[in-house]
Amino acid sequence: MTTVALIETPTAEAGFADGPALREALRGADYIADPDLATVVHLSTVLGRPLLLEGPAGVGKTELAKALAQVAGRRLIRLQCHEGLDDSRALYEWDYARQLLHVQMLRDRIGTELAAFDTLDQASAHLAAKDFGLYSETFLAARPLLAAILSEEPVVLLVDEVDRTEESMEALLLEVLAENQVTVPEIGTFAARTRPWVVLTSNDTRELSAALKRRCLHYHLGYPAADRERDIVAARAPEVEPAAVAEVVELAGRLRDLPLRKSPSISEVIDAARIAAVLAGSGTAPADRPELLYAALLKYSTDVDLVRTRDAGAPSGPMEATGRPDRTTVASNPANTTTAVFRGHGGRGRGGN
Repeated sequence: MTTVALIETPTAEAGFADGPALREALRGADYIADPDLATVVHLSTVLGRPLLLEGPAGVGKTELAKALAQVAGRRLIRLQCHEGLDDSRALYEWDYARQLLHVQMLRDRIGTELAAFDTLDQASAHLAAKDFGLYSETFLAARPLLAAILSEEPVVLLVDEVDRTEESMEALLLEVLAENQVTVPEIGTFAARTRPWVVLTSNDTRELSAALKRRCLHYHLGYPAADRERDIVAARAPEVEPAAVAEVVELAGRLRDLPLRKSPSISEVIDAARIAAVLAGSGTAPADRPELLYAALLKYSTDVDLVRTRDAGAPSGPMEATGRPDRTTVASNPANTTTAVFRGHGGRGRGGN
């Protein structure tokens, strides 16, 4: 018989007074958030609603969850999503080794009890009526989602890059997102012992389901404006001179206007600023060795070739024809995954149907 795990309803927990207070706290953790983002994060914590952050890779979505956990004094529990992720890695699995050891310890006692029965049917009926405790919380190996629900201390649950999983995986998240609980069929339902603050991130590689989005507050986090990016780089790389920071941020902005395969992320701009500082310390002007900055900012040879061609003043094909670069995103040009390779090559997908 399935039992229900009765857990006390979590009490109200202290948070931040308002968006500006949270923004100031995040700044103390070297995370520079704009006012709207700080306000939405604050509303998420007050309302107890998960926050879905969407936007290109490298704009600070994951870092926001880390900074939020730091300033709130909460433990961070992270579920890193990937293709093939299933419930045994996201929710829980049974500790079969401990269950087997438990059975072995009970073996002699079971044998003694069964010796009292004259027939196999009687012994079988006796065993069927027994609860040996194999399916209990003792033998649960909690994975990130269940661990956040079972935690006695408040946590921040980060579901990172949720768009990298299959849509079926999203269904496993819905109970946690909507009701702060996890149902284990063999035991029952575990309600959150303390309400987690949930942050989901997506790099826009695919459209997320309406069911998941409906349960979340939403914010699209794009590349920062130049002044905010200068503040971010200065906070993360205080050893770099402001002039060098401004120069690198300006370069990154120009590169993001090009039709690159991958635009520079904020963390890569920080690396480039540190490279500029090292070069300046050795007497080399970054402008004289731009390829060294490209080592941090550009990660594909085709992107490097495009930038060098434009630096040399040569025509660049599509740029000349349109006057503006076509911003190709990963969502519009997905990676060559197994799903993409086989999409449309079987069943109704053939013959143009």
